[in-house]
Amino acid sequence: MKFFNFRNKNQEQENEIRQSDDLILKSFLSEDTISEREAMNIPAVSKCVNLIADTVSMIPIKLYKEENAGGKRKTVEVEDERCDLFNLDTKDTLDGVQFKRALVRDYLLFGGAYAYIKKRRNTVKSLNYVSFENVHIIENFDPIFKDYNILIGGQSYKPFEFLKVLRSTKDGANGLGIINQNQELLKVAYLTLKFEQSLVSTGGSKKGFIKSEKKITKEAMDSLKRAWRELYCNTENNVIVLNDNLDFKEASNTSTEMQLNENKNSINNSILDIFGVPTDWNWETFIKTAVMPILSAIECALNRDLLLEKEKKSLYFAFDTKEITKGDIKTRFEAYKTALDANLMQIDECRYMEDLEPLGLNFIKLGLQDVLFNPQTKEVYTPNTNKVTNISDTGGENFENRNQK
Repeated sequence: MKFFNFRNKNQEQENEIRQSDDLILKSFLSEDTISEREAMNIPAVSKCVNLIADTVSMIPIKLYKEENAGGKRKTVEVEDERCDLFNLDTKDTLDGVQFKRALVRDYLLFGGAYAYIKKRRNTVKSLNYVSFENVHIIENFDPIFKDYNILIGGQSYKPFEFLKVLRSTKDGANGLGIINQNQELLKVAYLTLKFEQSLVSTGGSKKGFIKSEKKITKEAMDSLKRAWRELYCNTENNVIVLNDNLDFKEASNTSTEMQLNENKNSINNSILDIFGVPTDWNWETFIKTAVMPILSAIECALNRDLLLEKEKKSLYFAFDTKEITKGDIKTRFEAYKTALDANLMQIDECRYMEDLEPLGLNFIKLGLQDVLFNPQTKEVYTPNTNKVTNISDTGGENFENRNQK
């Protein structure tokens, strides 16, 4: 009998040890991960995501064609319905602005943005945004000749049927977003936010425990608990009277003692660095470090997934980044002046970009400000001497007066 009891006792201990090991294993396997909702509750994350998404959403995409005429290469803009789908109406429930915002949001937070390309033969009819949480990637096991299928709602699709914008990808199928790459930092930021919420809800009262030198009656215990709840409910009753032999011991520090403000500022700056947003705000730096990499990723995705193979030799999509400066008239006009001085643009081209009527001035200024060149007639006109010279005339014939033939 004693042997049987000893055996049962050992069995119980082994079961307890096994259960404790299972709990430890479950705690490791079920490590808390921050969700999208929790990440967007962090002010710095929400600010960066919305700021970058809003900036990208106002930049239109255009289609350009490279041509070679007479040995000279030139680029011309091409009117195409695919640009209208991306900029204006996707023929889905989202318009162009909402569509670009959704792509940038998924790209930043999850590392992958997807849109189904609905085609009729070789014509793109619509771009249907698909939320990241509904996309599942099924890859093959070949590390060299990589391939995958996209599973949505139990239906399998081929990669060429989707527009895919991926961040920090190594296989061209899965990307890494801010949430996955910076899980620990975001958890600290979120817990700091929750701690501040707890301080506000409790009126800043510290947590702790009450030490008594003798046993407390049930009535006194219930009265003390009730008074303690009222203290932490942030009501007017913010005083508790402890009777003799009762002593309160603090179990937490205040926000000042924890240097919460300093730590929060440091965390916010780290989050801004992750998104490429400058801590000391500068618009040009923001565009270069936070917006341009995303524009480049979207352009590559559009060129790969929306162009036919025969079109890829001469056509390419590119964002018209001139729209970024429309809110800053000083920067915009300084850019026009620089372009005019460098002969990159003409006056009517600048007026066209400002939605103004053309003046009919087709002149380009040469080195001297009082010398004008007409690229259509190949004539150089000097107002000071009232002379016109045709540079295509090998004889160098000069016209003393432009009005005389």
